Amino acid sequence: MKEIQKVAVIGSGVMGAAIAAHFANAGVLVLLLDIVPEGTTNRNILAEQAIDRLLATDPAPLTHKRHAKLITPGNIEDHLSHLAEVDWIIEVVIEKLEIKQQLYKKIDAVRKHGSIVSSNTSTLPLHLLISDMPASFAADFMITHFFNPPRYMRLLELVTGQATRQDAITVITSFVDKRLGKQVVHCKDTPGFIANRIGCFWLEVGVLEAMRMGVTVEEADSVMGKPVGIPKTGVFGLMDLIGIDLMPLIARSMLATLPEQDTFRTIYSEPPLITRMIAEGYTGRKGKGGFYRLNKKDGQKIKEVIDLQTGEYHPQATPKLESVDAAKAGLRALVTYPDKGGQYAWSVLSQTLNYAASLIPEIADDIISVDEAMKCGYNWKYGIFELIDRLGDDAQTGAAWFANELTKQGKTVPDIIQKAIAKGFYRQENGKRYYMTVKGDYAPIDVDPEAWTLADIKLTAKPLAKNGSASLWDVGDGIVCIEFTTKMNSVDPGILEMINTAINIVKDGEYKGLMIGSDADNFCVGANLGFLLFAANTGAWKMIEDIIKQGQDTYMALKYAPFPVVSAVGGMALGGGCELMLHSDAVQAHIEAYAGLVEVGVGVIPGWGGCTEMLVRAIAARQQDTSTTAKLGRMFSAIAKVRTLNVMPAIAKVFEMISTAKVSKSAEEARDMLLLNHKSHISMNRKRLLADAKQLTLQLAANYQIPKAPTLALPGKTAKAMLSMAVDSFVKSGKATHHDEFIAKKLADILSGGDTDITMQLTEQQSLDHERSVFMELIHNPDSLARMEHMLETGKPLRN
Repeated sequence: MKEIQKVAVIGSGVMGAAIAAHFANAGVLVLLLDIVPEGTTNRNILAEQAIDRLLATDPAPLTHKRHAKLITPGNIEDHLSHLAEVDWIIEVVIEKLEIKQQLYKKIDAVRKHGSIVSSNTSTLPLHLLISDMPASFAADFMITHFFNPPRYMRLLELVTGQATRQDAITVITSFVDKRLGKQVVHCKDTPGFIANRIGCFWLEVGVLEAMRMGVTVEEADSVMGKPVGIPKTGVFGLMDLIGIDLMPLIARSMLATLPEQDTFRTIYSEPPLITRMIAEGYTGRKGKGGFYRLNKKDGQKIKEVIDLQTGEYHPQATPKLESVDAAKAGLRALVTYPDKGGQYAWSVLSQTLNYAASLIPEIADDIISVDEAMKCGYNWKYGIFELIDRLGDDAQTGAAWFANELTKQGKTVPDIIQKAIAKGFYRQENGKRYYMTVKGDYAPIDVDPEAWTLADIKLTAKPLAKNGSASLWDVGDGIVCIEFTTKMNSVDPGILEMINTAINIVKDGEYKGLMIGSDADNFCVGANLGFLLFAANTGAWKMIEDIIKQGQDTYMALKYAPFPVVSAVGGMALGGGCELMLHSDAVQAHIEAYAGLVEVGVGVIPGWGGCTEMLVRAIAARQQDTSTTAKLGRMFSAIAKVRTLNVMPAIAKVFEMISTAKVSKSAEEARDMLLLNHKSHISMNRKRLLADAKQLTLQLAANYQIPKAPTLALPGKTAKAMLSMAVDSFVKSGKATHHDEFIAKKLADILSGGDTDITMQLTEQQSLDHERSVFMELIHNPDSLARMEHMLETGKPLRN
């Protein structure tokens, strides 16, 4: 079967439109169809309105607004025949069996031979969906359950029937992985599949146990969050996010098909408080609020939390539970801690882990599928069986300890746990990782050569070099990778030292190139602010200037190294991290790359070459528009004036980006911002990022040439005056604070060239020296130090 070229999505509601958007993100043509509302004159109105909502929704379902043009709106009365042109038809209509079955008959009458049809259902079994359909339709049919929102959630649960063609399964699996960037988990045709079967149970237990045990909303989420490896939304924050009113609907649909003996039936109830909240419109973030809400008091926004016992709201409090601190010693330390946080953690986790283990092999043929489903569908750091392993210690496996505790409570120990008592669920031997099968033996976890991690490399390798901030790894084929190991990969002197070590190792050894990347969620959040603030508060100004100079020299050494350097950027690349990618030959970016020069938010300007490199890029991009230069040349006779007018838009673009601390909302926006150059590529699947970066490094290594150092012709005082006028207008309108103005005018001085003029040539080093001088002036300023301190304490910028 050939590659998917065009798809159709039937149903333009929130989920259907978002699925269509993500196909468009992958560059795929999409036909979006819906019904024709009664009495309308615009027969495509539902699909057209859905596309309009995609453009207005935040967070954006589209990685770039231009992708909306790839979606063609239509309706199922006039345009159903167009399904003959598509390779994959996805049904996303209301969860009613008879409506879906009627639609399938209409689809089957017009679709082309061999086209794939799938449903996004999460509640209806596959065998019922196709019960009235011919064998030819059954062979092409499957369930492709996207998680909401489709752009951001990595999981796609794939359910196939006995009649589904293997070549269709192969094509969809590959396409969803490589083009859509999803983790495909093969599920059995059971209620709720994997992630929601377990996730709904976990949420239900989490809510009910908090109510029963007198645990507050804040306490519950503080425990059932980071200490367990779950996002900080925990239980109640997640309920608010997905919609409190949605949970009873999902639960009821599952109860309609769950086996009679299923534990979910035993524990499920809808507390009167939740019934009341739904009735009063407190359905979560989409409603008036939920378990959390924002309220206004004396003109100030106050975050409030509902009391689970009284139903009244009170200002959110910071929980003080010793068990949360105890969790730093491990998961067992959390669940065995005697305070109510530890007791709540044990009650929720023991029931959830026990329930999930009891579903093997009913819902999946292996434990890896279950763990991947929870990690990718609910953003858990660890899967179910990884969590059980984490309950162990040197004396016994997690399965052994867990089984013993369950037995003490008189609970049945699932068969899969009993089989893991001796050796655990996951093992590592001779440089390979193994997982326990449902039979109790162990099978190797194969590493995809196109989707590896540094954790895979470390199984058989030792670092070429290592310090407290970074490590250097040989990743094969002559490519070396720098891994940052600081908190959130922030840059400190140790990282700068390792970059220079790496340059020397690659240059002097038999290596072809260098890549920078890791398995961490974020590429690099910038310079270590704590280090800079400590140095400033102790008056170590010479140390700070030395660090800024060291950073500039190190990034320049990367830029002009005699081999290619590629940054593998996923997550945040901010400040000094963004400057690092700017000084690489190219970037291999995950589609969800959030990059920007955000230094003004902490009271300074980019000091490691960010201002200079962005000027070089913006001016070069401007000069490619030769028509503008020619037009200006006809209008003005003075060459200097023409040059000034031609370069000003580039300077203004860089000024706006840096002064507003603009951050890209996707890798494609980063390309528009010139943070990715023409050599850079984008990966849709985060698991493929490092492998893709390595291939790009190898490509650039062929016939590699060191880039030429640029020179800059800048307008000087003319440009500075124009930028200062813009700043003044923002101050007068109340859009900029006093210190915003001070920083912006210092930035204007750098970008204008200072005391130079358009007839002079500035070297790259002269511009860097100017950056460093202004950085040092700003970091001496008490208002800048206040911004740094506020960011470190709160994680939010201070507007002073």
